Amino acid sequence: MNEQSSRAAAPAEQYVLTLSCPDKQGIVHAVSSYLFMTGCNIEDSQQFGDHDTGLFFMRVHFSAESPVTVDKLRASFAAIGDSFQMEWQIHRVEEKMRVVLMVSRFGHCLNDLLFRASIGALPVEIAAVVSNHTDFAELVGSYDIPFHHIPVTKDNKSEAEARLLEIVRERGVELVVLARYMQVLSDDLCKQLSGRIINIHHSFLPSFKGAKPYHQAHARGVKLIGATAHYVTADLDEGPIIEQEVERVGHGVTPDQLVAIGRDVECQALARAVKWHAERRILLNGRRTVVFA
Repeated sequence: MNEQSSRAAAPAEQYVLTLSCPDKQGIVHAVSSYLFMTGCNIEDSQQFGDHDTGLFFMRVHFSAESPVTVDKLRASFAAIGDSFQMEWQIHRVEEKMRVVLMVSRFGHCLNDLLFRASIGALPVEIAAVVSNHTDFAELVGSYDIPFHHIPVTKDNKSEAEARLLEIVRERGVELVVLARYMQVLSDDLCKQLSGRIINIHHSFLPSFKGAKPYHQAHARGVKLIGATAHYVTADLDEGPIIEQEVERVGHGVTPDQLVAIGRDVECQALARAVKWHAERRILLNGRRTVVFA
């Protein structure tokens, strides 16, 4: 096989373009025309115009062959982005998002995410696990992932968060996942990592806050157990919601059984949220999200 036919046989590179901007005529035409003129082929496209906010959102999965590169695409698309006042990004699909997982002493979500990532069910590379306890150091080590024990007290909170940011920067991390990390993050950290921290909450927000939520649910005789995955903001447990999961329960379920059911729905909701974020399917829309699932 000669060099020319070898190049022709190479698979096309896959890319994802995401954008949001003020809604007006011509956006889809401009994007599709640009991709056609640069030799790209649209594989999948989703868009949404929000009449409440006046914003337009779009996600395009497209392919392109050499000599197209992600750097060339970003440079040439900038003019279109500017003309429509877009917030936009272009990424190669095969580049897995680098993630840090944070956990305290409830390990079900951590264990679930580690396993899903290890079998390729999540398009992420877990760069490190951070915890304020050492309970899961051995589990994390079994996946050959760095484990960082960063104790947190009222006196060293700022130093602990500074160390977390060091890890994020040093390892090129794009997303921090609070996999049942039981510490309240400072307003400053939330702002620095805005749109890049996902948390899982044990209920449909804002119900059953505080200690022993499933025991509170049992005492109220709930019929639905829920979990909510959301972005973290300075407003505790009130960030933009990404995904929610639910399981119906009967009157005979015990508090311990509710806990077990709750752990399952937490894992499912958080895993979907992480997957969608890593696949660039989520766009922020004020206090809400647009999810192109």
